[in-house]
Amino acid sequence: MDSDAHAIFREAARRNSFAAAARALDIDPSAVSRSITALEARLEVRLFERSTRRVELTEAGALYLARIDPLLDEFEDAAQAARDLTGTLTGTLRVTASTAFGEAIVVPMLAGFMAEHTDLNVELILTDSVVDLLADRIDVAIRLTPDAPPDTIVTKLADTRYRVVAAPPYLAKNPISQPADLSGHDCLRFPIPGFSDNWLFRKNGKTIEVAVSGRLTILGARALLRAAMDGQGPALLADWLIADALADGRLTDVFPECECAAGGFDTAAWGLTPSRSYRPRKTTVFLEALRAHLRVHRT
Repeated sequence: MDSDAHAIFREAARRNSFAAAARALDIDPSAVSRSITALEARLEVRLFERSTRRVELTEAGALYLARIDPLLDEFEDAAQAARDLTGTLTGTLRVTASTAFGEAIVVPMLAGFMAEHTDLNVELILTDSVVDLLADRIDVAIRLTPDAPPDTIVTKLADTRYRVVAAPPYLAKNPISQPADLSGHDCLRFPIPGFSDNWLFRKNGKTIEVAVSGRLTILGARALLRAAMDGQGPALLADWLIADALADGRLTDVFPECECAAGGFDTAAWGLTPSRSYRPRKTTVFLEALRAHLRVHRT
């Protein structure tokens, strides 16, 4: 089995494009076309229907892909297991995270991580869109959600807690003594259901819901943090995002005695990897380093 040719075939099938497969594999587009044409000649079957805009698997191509896909995973896992025996992390680790989490948490931890593992390359993709782990060849995806998504290998990195925060000068002019007071404030809001209209507070087992409003709504956690530090109003933000601003006094935790939330209290940061029979050591080491960094960052 020619694993290189079949890997090219699988990439083209996933992306419905020879050109996109070439970019993903960092090879010349003509090499993709030649490889697939040669594979079709060996198999004596047409794997793709081609057009000027995209390519589509034929029925035979779809059947062939379904049969070889797990075999290619086994080849890749076997090769990675052999490399892991050297004890040195090598190759490339592709990581994706939300823009805010990546900038606040992942980028700062990479300096020490990459200094320790000098033979490893890291590609960090920061996006607020959900990335397909298989199609985009992602090794680790960091997701912030109450529940771990299915069909992946999951590592819980840390529980996520939300706090209502505001700048000290804002609070000096606009005091807040209890959660219900927020209804009379120009709150900074995040434009997704729950975050923008109602905030939850829990103390001594009792939960209350407070309707909030405000003239400024920002889609972007880092920008929302900036607005809060500039004294534009109270905001509901994750603990990993506000830790530095709380530590140096740029923000004040308005209700330190309360648990605060929007959609629900139980959320976490998860490290997701493709559901495969073997998890590469580089992935495990990275997730362990990220979990340790989160512990230090939030204390």
